[in-house]
Amino acid sequence: MLSYLIPFLIAVLSVCWIHPRLVSIALDKNIVDKPDARKLQLTPVPVLGGIAVFFGTVVGLGCASIYFNCGELFVVIVAMLVMLYTGTLDDIINLSPAFRFMVEIATVLLLIFVGGYSLNNFHGLWGVYSVPAIVAVPLTIFAAVGIINAINLIDGVDGLSSGYCVMANILFGVMFALAGDKAMLTLAIVSAGSLIPFFFHNVFGQKSKMFIGDGGTLVMGVIISVFVLRILHEESMCSIYADGNVGLVPFTLAVLAVPVFDTLRVMTTRIVKHVSPFHPDKTHLHHMFIKLGFSHVATTIAVLSLNFLVVVCWWIAYRCGCSIDAQLYIVLILGVLITFGLYNFVEWNIKHNTRFINRIRVIARRTHLTRTGVFLWMQKMMDRM
Repeated sequence: MLSYLIPFLIAVLSVCWIHPRLVSIALDKNIVDKPDARKLQLTPVPVLGGIAVFFGTVVGLGCASIYFNCGELFVVIVAMLVMLYTGTLDDIINLSPAFRFMVEIATVLLLIFVGGYSLNNFHGLWGVYSVPAIVAVPLTIFAAVGIINAINLIDGVDGLSSGYCVMANILFGVMFALAGDKAMLTLAIVSAGSLIPFFFHNVFGQKSKMFIGDGGTLVMGVIISVFVLRILHEESMCSIYADGNVGLVPFTLAVLAVPVFDTLRVMTTRIVKHVSPFHPDKTHLHHMFIKLGFSHVATTIAVLSLNFLVVVCWWIAYRCGCSIDAQLYIVLILGVLITFGLYNFVEWNIKHNTRFINRIRVIARRTHLTRTGVFLWMQKMMDRM
């Protein structure tokens, strides 16, 4: 246990140490996210949180290498570093979407051909197992780049992206722990450890508040895509569970339910309206909760709860003996319902100003917390760290 606990604590303490220093640098150099018609904050907020998370993760992995060889994660760290530079530059000078996609594709190719990470086995879904390289390579690029951007787009309210990534790291970490994949388990543990102090600063901090930025979301997108590729690889240690009717594809999709399905919904809607799918707007699921009047904290809890509900339903389907195909269909239906269905249902009620939506707005107003009591104590503690 110490071989995992100590790297976790080192990752937490590393972020606690570097966070206030990055806030000072960002404010001094004006590296901030400024309010505009699309943003939800009212004042400029430092945007170097990704550097803090990357720092904690790498230091934690360095500590873990004392206990066992983490050399196979070198290519993952390189991919994280490329994404950190790309995302941080985007936060500062606004890179074009085309350039970002080119870098993301190049990074995924690095993971495929140098690291050996590939989505080349469906582990029994639709009776398919091994996938030929001519199909696996483009499929891996499509899946990994899609995951990276889905994680990037979920970043919209305080604590949402970091909270989601903590949850995803824990869920994937449990799978790797059960399968005995020490390298991926260590990466999941130190990534979660790096995100936890940032999450508390992001949610409760006032002077210490900092956004994770594209640098952070792209780094976490790479990590989570690596987890998915590792699980769905032909030589995955998790494949022992596929023989026990555990749907590995449905499991990974359940963990990614909200980011993936909400991104598909938003981009599909933009295309239907003859707008670029990369044109920023305020139509994500978290924007819907804010529009209803929910606080940032309540919005984060609601979105994470919806995603966790899909994972729980997948697990129930597995425990009830549903086939791997049926598990996938259940996840797909739930993913569509909590994104496409919920968003359009709420929009229809808002348009018609129904009694239902007015009651929801009353509940939403009650979720706003004043900076008193425990909240004020947490704020002071975060701002002092």
